[in-house]
Amino acid sequence: MEILHNVVNWIVQTVGHWGYPGIIVMMFLESSFFPFPSEVVVPPAGYLAARGEMSLTMVILAGILGSLFGALFNYWLAVLWGRPFFEKYGRYVLVSEKSLDKADHFFARHGHISTFIGRLLPGIRQYISLPAGIARMNLPLFAAFTGLGAGIWVIILALVGYYIGNNQELVNQYLHQIALGIGAFCVFLIIGYVLVSKRQAVRND
Repeated sequence: MEILHNVVNWIVQTVGHWGYPGIIVMMFLESSFFPFPSEVVVPPAGYLAARGEMSLTMVILAGILGSLFGALFNYWLAVLWGRPFFEKYGRYVLVSEKSLDKADHFFARHGHISTFIGRLLPGIRQYISLPAGIARMNLPLFAAFTGLGAGIWVIILALVGYYIGNNQELVNQYLHQIALGIGAFCVFLIIGYVLVSKRQAVRND
């Protein structure tokens, strides 16, 4: 716990020194391949906003911008290298060209909801950009739903830091409860989306 406390204090000092560009850089790392959790980036910035050292609005905007940049970075990597890689080596990892075509079709129809929900779920938010890039999902649509999903998460993190402060144990406790609530929300959202899609398919038939 002492190590975590020292890391959080370092982040508070770094964000205080670098300001909003520091938030953008750290959230870029969090949203790409680097294992840099947003839970220890944005709440300390929210805490600094509560002390009057930063603007809460700017903290949120910087967090969303960094998340979007990181997601776009992963997206473009997948566009450039993803499909050619799997077309060449996919047979060794049981990924066929037919599977890639199915993924393309899926993201063409359901990429918006997949991207939005993926950005809300821990362990998935960093990597949802990769299948979207491989499938070459519509870029403006990808950016819009990435920003929406990331925005909700960043706002939650910033408000937790703003109102709870720099107590990382308490922050983690609240975020765990919030994550469970978000998970339940995503389940209901998926169920609702599937029901609406089926109803529309029946009407179209």
